Amino acid sequence: MLLISKADRVLASHRHGEVYRARDNRLGRDVAVKVLPGSLADNAQARERFEREARAVSKLNHPHICTLFDVGDKGITHFLVTEYLEGETLAQRIERGALPLDLALKYAEQTADALWKAHRAGVVHRDLKPSNVFLTKQGLKLPATSTRSRTYFLEPAHHSAEPVIFALN
Repeated sequence: MLLISKADRVLASHRHGEVYRARDNRLGRDVAVKVLPGSLADNAQARERFEREARAVSKLNHPHICTLFDVGDKGITHFLVTEYLEGETLAQRIERGALPLDLALKYAEQTADALWKAHRAGVVHRDLKPSNVFLTKQGLKLPATSTRSRTYFLEPAHHSAEPVIFALN
């Protein structure tokens, strides 16, 4: 279990949870902690959706997909701990002007590579758009958790040979 000090800043908030920037004291690194809202903690369907998200994300190990570090609960608080992404979104970068062709092609290749890995694991991205793509010093990263009302990466339907897209609304 990660030892987390205080969560210092809300990175995203929506009806399915809040994402905080926090500190992993044991390993000395910043992390993102997604917390299932207390209003949903007693909802078995919401807890299952949260756990399904964790299982889906845990299948993915790729340099351009945000890493899941931990999942758990403390009392009625259910949480996911992921890599903290420092940088800006592709949408924020585009607001400053057009990307040079070589950089646009690099980001396209990194995105396609990450999606290919996810699809090979039977996981389908549900909300790919510039505001859901992060640009870090290490390169492009696709977040592993949701920042709106749906999950970015979802596991396929039970025992399906092909990835299946479905909504978590």
